[in-house]
Amino acid sequence: MGAGFGGLYALHKFREQGLTVRVFEAAPEVGGTWYFNRYPGARCDVESLDYSYSFSDELQQEWTWTEKYASQAEILEYLKWVADKLNLRPHITFNTRVISAHLDEGTLRWTVTTDTGEVVSARFVVMATGPLSTPLTPDIPGLDSFAGPTYHTACWPHEDVDFTGKRVAVIGTGSSGIQSIPIIAEQAAQLYVFQRTPNYSVPAGNRPLTPEEIAHAKATYAERRRLSWTSGGGSPHRTHPKRTMEVSPEERQEAFEKRWALGGVLFSKTFPDQMTDLEANEEARRFYESKIRAIIDDPEVADLLIPDDHPIGTKRICTDTNYFQTFNRPNVKLISVRKTPIERIDETGIQTTDAHYDIDALVLATGFDAMTGTLARIDIVGRGGRKLVDHWANGPRTYLGLGVDGFPNLFLVSGPGAPAVLANMVLHAEANINWIAEAIAYLDKLGYSAIEPTTEAVDGWVAECNQRAEETLFPRANSWYLGANVPGKPRVFMLYIGGFTTYLDICAQVALEGYRGFTLVPARVAV
Repeated sequence: MGAGFGGLYALHKFREQGLTVRVFEAAPEVGGTWYFNRYPGARCDVESLDYSYSFSDELQQEWTWTEKYASQAEILEYLKWVADKLNLRPHITFNTRVISAHLDEGTLRWTVTTDTGEVVSARFVVMATGPLSTPLTPDIPGLDSFAGPTYHTACWPHEDVDFTGKRVAVIGTGSSGIQSIPIIAEQAAQLYVFQRTPNYSVPAGNRPLTPEEIAHAKATYAERRRLSWTSGGGSPHRTHPKRTMEVSPEERQEAFEKRWALGGVLFSKTFPDQMTDLEANEEARRFYESKIRAIIDDPEVADLLIPDDHPIGTKRICTDTNYFQTFNRPNVKLISVRKTPIERIDETGIQTTDAHYDIDALVLATGFDAMTGTLARIDIVGRGGRKLVDHWANGPRTYLGLGVDGFPNLFLVSGPGAPAVLANMVLHAEANINWIAEAIAYLDKLGYSAIEPTTEAVDGWVAECNQRAEETLFPRANSWYLGANVPGKPRVFMLYIGGFTTYLDICAQVALEGYRGFTLVPARVAV
């Protein structure tokens, strides 16, 4: 399921292995999250040279990225190019959403049903549905009564949206809000930004890549990839060799400045102890605050925009272009809904506890039901008629983020219990797909029909993920990593936080030991 980075590589890899593959994609085109998230300013926060497939040097050499951080449009063009170059489209059924996957315990095969009425039988089901693919719409009284157009950043129209001369409201200041607000502000006559929780954001420093940089990257791609595959997050950049407080204030400032110039999310990895030691984190936070206060003219606005409720990096640091400068514009007003909550939306605008804001257009930048939201919307039924949504009622349970006990031959890609969004998602998808492909080959070579994690292995992995999270500062934030943005969702830290290369080593060792923690089901011999 899914024709984004994970699904396209899965199709290529499994087909090369001689397997029969069908891909179902809800959209009319490949791209996954990069097809749907086409809001103004949409851009990746991982450098384009790294946020691309590594499995084929031919792809690396032929495709040329134009910017340091690729735009949504360029990433989508890249994925369309890959799909055409590898001739993947004939195996993809577009405009089709999977609505159920039910296990037949007698045959250990899955019956998959789509919203077009097609029913297929499959030995293996691979969920490449992505961790950020189910948008959240806020439950605000009167939302449907607004007379003007309403847009969600995750479901943006394909045609251009022109806000010129309009009064616009944006609700939400997460990543999509932070990226779109500067673009909208340049067009709108008046922009109202409604913020519940400020987020840390580091300027991308985005720019065109020079011909010399591109030539050097292509000549040294093997080393760049080696560094990425052996890193904590799938990037070639390394943290400072010493802990934060082991260096002089001058050296610390220099290290922060260097990482700030690099731009984006990697600021949280300037020093190795930044996400485990509160004193170290506070040094990074102070540096950050000084940078942002130097940008914003009004100290009271700066107070609202600088987070004070979580250590820096415990929510994903956003990557922006001129976000904070936007609040110096005379046509932009920031409204804290913590101080003055939204009471309702009516035909003409937004009513807070102290004012009514007349608007012509409304933008919801309100995020996703991350990690589990899409899987929860598919009727997945395993052994004993048990639904996955019930199995995960108290939070997601996986082994290695790859398999679920009671659901044989069902694989997840970049799922809960894996590093997922804490790593480079392209390399992460490649790693998971490679592991799945090798597991299938192992089953076939030794005559097994199915692979399924044991409950004990799942219990142990969940406990390890929780223990590793508790050893960091991450649980101090009410983030979407814990599902805190979704009302009623269990608060469970859903990611493996021990680092990308450590995770890969664990997965490789499990396979090397004959798939330790998995039950391998022998194939039935016909009588």
